[in-house]
Amino acid sequence: MQLQFVLLPLFVQVALTLGLGIWMAYRRGRDLRGGAVHPSQISMREPNWPARTQQIAYCFSNQFELPVLFYVLTILEIVTRHADLVFMILAWVFVLTRLMHAAVYTTSNMLHWRGGWYGFGAAALLIAWIVFAVRILLGLP
Repeated sequence: MQLQFVLLPLFVQVALTLGLGIWMAYRRGRDLRGGAVHPSQISMREPNWPARTQQIAYCFSNQFELPVLFYVLTILEIVTRHADLVFMILAWVFVLTRLMHAAVYTTSNMLHWRGGWYGFGAAALLIAWIVFAVRILLGLP
């Protein structure tokens, strides 16, 4: 499989993370300039930001949890030359569920929807890791 196709879902995930980071920085800057929060209230990571800003910040922070396993797996799939259609489908499922998770997280924040998208993505990533591990451990192509 061509490298560009294997890396495309990873690039989309990175774009999501960076986009959320920029949005969070914008909101925090606006909150500080507008007086919604004073630096002394947040200097030690206290959660004193306005709720909407904190919601985006938590979504941004979440991109450094489960997606890290996706990044590692993508790199391993490339290095070991095991990236195939099965991996690509699971990678896209994972990334699309991350996009949906972030969309719910930063809008309605309905926990049952957010949790559902998270769980569906986590299951896709788990399956991808199991497939990879079995192939490596059994010496399969």
